[in-house]
Amino acid sequence: MSKVQLPALKAKRRPWNRGRLVGQKRPLLPQQVWAIRARLELSSNLRDLALLNLAIDSKLRRCDLVRLKVSDLVVRDRVRERVTVIQSKTNRSVQFEVTEDARASIRNWVS
Repeated sequence: MSKVQLPALKAKRRPWNRGRLVGQKRPLLPQQVWAIRARLELSSNLRDLALLNLAIDSKLRRCDLVRLKVSDLVVRDRVRERVTVIQSKTNRSVQFEVTEDARASIRNWVS
C-alpha cells in the first residue's frame, strides 16, 4: 500500500496582532483620565466609574481589582477609607487609601 503525500497547507489568515503594538502601553495622560470620567458620569455608568476611580487610587492589577467584593469596600452603610487586599500574583498584602471621589462613586453605585 502506498501512502499519498498531501501538500503542506499554509495558513491563509493573517495573524491578529500583525502590525499592532504589543506589550506594555504608555500610561494615560491626566486629561485622558478626566475625559473618561466625564463620559462615564454623563452616561450614568456608575459601576465602571467606581471601578475606574478605585483602580486609579489603588494601582492594583486588573485581576486583583476585578476580584474585589463589595464587602471588602463597604461596611454597613459606609465606604472604608483604607482597604487591605492580598495580591494574587505576589501573595503580599497591600493597603491603600480610597479618596473621597472614589468613595462617593462607590456609595452611589452600591445604593
